[in-house]
Amino acid sequence: MLPSRFHNIALGSLALVSLVACGPSSDGKPPAGAGGPPPAEVNVMTVSNGPVELTTDLSGRLQAVRTAQVRARVEGVVEKILFKEGADIKGGAPLFQIDPRAYRAAADAAQADTQAAEQLLQRYQALLEVRGVSQQEYEAAVTRAKQAKATLTKASIDYENAMVTSPISGRVGHALVTEGALVGRGDATPLVNVDQMDPIYVNFSQSENELFNLRQSIKQGQVKAGESLKVQLLLPDGSVYGQTGKLLLSEQTVDVNTGNVFLRAEFANPQRELLPGSFVRVRISQARMAQAMTVPQRAVQMNSNGAYVLSVTPDNKVAPLPIQIGPMSGEKWVVTGGLADGTRIVVDGLQKAKPGATVTPVDPAAPAPAPMASQPASAASQQRR
Repeated sequence: MLPSRFHNIALGSLALVSLVACGPSSDGKPPAGAGGPPPAEVNVMTVSNGPVELTTDLSGRLQAVRTAQVRARVEGVVEKILFKEGADIKGGAPLFQIDPRAYRAAADAAQADTQAAEQLLQRYQALLEVRGVSQQEYEAAVTRAKQAKATLTKASIDYENAMVTSPISGRVGHALVTEGALVGRGDATPLVNVDQMDPIYVNFSQSENELFNLRQSIKQGQVKAGESLKVQLLLPDGSVYGQTGKLLLSEQTVDVNTGNVFLRAEFANPQRELLPGSFVRVRISQARMAQAMTVPQRAVQMNSNGAYVLSVTPDNKVAPLPIQIGPMSGEKWVVTGGLADGTRIVVDGLQKAKPGATVTPVDPAAPAPAPMASQPASAASQQRR
């Protein structure tokens, strides 16, 4: 056995040899086995041909199906406001109470006059049969009875109108007057607006040139006209509204000022999420292509030469690929040239995919590999345990 002094010297020598072996080589290159950063991961998709629905995104504006501007029909002072602003109400719901006392008194007086005129008419009718009154007196009694009844009808209507009700069901807006306001003098005073919001309209227009190009493509057999036009609504965050709309009408004349064709669609609005007057984006499905290739809008880039995508070669190298794009299909471009079936393109991680670089492609749509069956432990392993 070596003395402890020689033992320590031997250990030190071995450590020095290890440091020299692990350090950089004399030519400045990293030691063998040390590599650079791993290839960047990017999301890819494999493009393929298939049926495609052609769509067009257009700007539109929401409009209530019915809007009632509630006005005062009689003159008077507003005593009470009987609704909560922004609430959903039923047709006939009370909204305002105008001081009814004068109208109630007028209705009572008209009721008394009507009863008196009818009683007089009954007496004259009996007297006429025995020639107790002349035909002229009898006809005058008939006229007075009719006038009294008309006066009663008007007085009753005025008394009813002192209670202002909603003519339609919908969402009531903010009150345009307050308690104590004198309304109905001169012109009928606006009191509040009520909007029927379910369903709701969206008004939009499309360029006549776009419609002409679509008709030409249909005539040439490039695309097939849709049996029914599907209309979708895009919310401000870009998501698609949960209800599909239906196209109601299309004016066959072109606006001479804008060159657009007017269109209107109707959407269900059960939760009252869509508010009249809001600007929205409308996606209308107009035709179908039996076979076409599409790529996500975010995967397409532009330069001075046109559109291109970043393809991933079989050896996982990134290569720019010029393409020709056509109409839209939802959030995707229809590719009309430059792209072969089965090509892999980068859809996410474009900033990490430099032309010529090696990447690690990840296809989220690809099926996950089946889990490997666990192998039984070897006899040697069992012995070591």
